[in-house]
Amino acid sequence: EPIARKLLQEFITDTSFLNLMGSAENPLQALPLLNELNIHLIFLDINMPKMTGLEFLKTSSQLPLCILTTAYTEYAVESFELNVSDYLVKPFSYERFLKACLKAKDYYELRNNETSGSEQSDFFFVKCNGRIEKVKYDELLYAEAMLNYVTLY
Repeated sequence: EPIARKLLQEFITDTSFLNLMGSAENPLQALPLLNELNIHLIFLDINMPKMTGLEFLKTSSQLPLCILTTAYTEYAVESFELNVSDYLVKPFSYERFLKACLKAKDYYELRNNETSGSEQSDFFFVKCNGRIEKVKYDELLYAEAMLNYVTLY
């Protein structure tokens, strides 16, 4: 939708760590951009011409991180099964947009930190109460296993 794309473009421009690399009306128009440019994050609608956003996500495992922006709440579970970073239901505020982008940024940095450098890091990350927490090895005294949970001291 042109109005939704315009709003996304404004939000992206207002966000310092994002750069708009291109815009497309449907996934078929987006493919050349994804193949030619080094894109780390895409915003994808579900209802688009030629192919739905969910169908597009199923076409390749090599797609960048994705935030879905849609008016349909009923596709959230299926979307997360396709590893989307976040799911924004229209209309959404800049605050909610920023939260989704920061989540994607953190995940991107975490993933690239673990797969890049050969140097040994002095910390690791754990998921705790729905958040990702950084734990430094030199601050860890011991770990206690409790069935499906681990307590770090």
